[in-house]
Amino acid sequence: MRVLVVEDHPKLATTVATVLRRQGMAADIAFDGHDALDHVAAADYDVIVLDRDLPGLHGDEVCRSVRAGGCPSRVLMLTAAGTIADRVEGLDLGADDYLPKPFDFAELCARIRALGRRSQPAVPPLLEHGDLVLDPARRVATRAGEPLPLSPKEFAVLELLLSAAGTVVSAEEMLRRVWDEFADPFTTAVKTTISKLRSKLGDPPLIQTVPQAGYRI
Repeated sequence: MRVLVVEDHPKLATTVATVLRRQGMAADIAFDGHDALDHVAAADYDVIVLDRDLPGLHGDEVCRSVRAGGCPSRVLMLTAAGTIADRVEGLDLGADDYLPKPFDFAELCARIRALGRRSQPAVPPLLEHGDLVLDPARRVATRAGEPLPLSPKEFAVLELLLSAAGTVVSAEEMLRRVWDEFADPFTTAVKTTISKLRSKLGDPPLIQTVPQAGYRI
């Protein structure tokens, strides 16, 4: 899942992005409204975490522009104002969810994952292939009943492959969905992560390399 964090307080923005990356999400940061719209124009995001009280171009205007442009990204609006009227107004602007500050990071991650599921074709709560089972909500993967010690990136790549239901996922798509805007397109990160995943998944092998195309379960 790829997320854009729009927050003008650098420390909070960086902290949120770090937490999301630890959860296996690709997180980019924009520090103002104009920068946010530039990011949205350049990349496809599953979820936009949008601070409503941005200087310069207000978060309300960012939300309006995102919706007016037909962007399919889900918008989670953040604000220090937490009254019912504020929430209703934010949702009426086109936001999909609303979270008042201060917030709990666990709740923020849960809401982002929920919105991310809404931005994608419906998938079952458990992703399974043979004796491989992945639970996205609990962040647990097992094979033959044994837990797999996966890193956040390995978990995210495996989730992406299982969600694809046998279709090929290109290395470029993995970089776009699992890493972030600073990922080097010539990096070997995908190849290295796939290699580690194969080792941890064990035999019989589950991940197939499709020459000149990508990978699939």
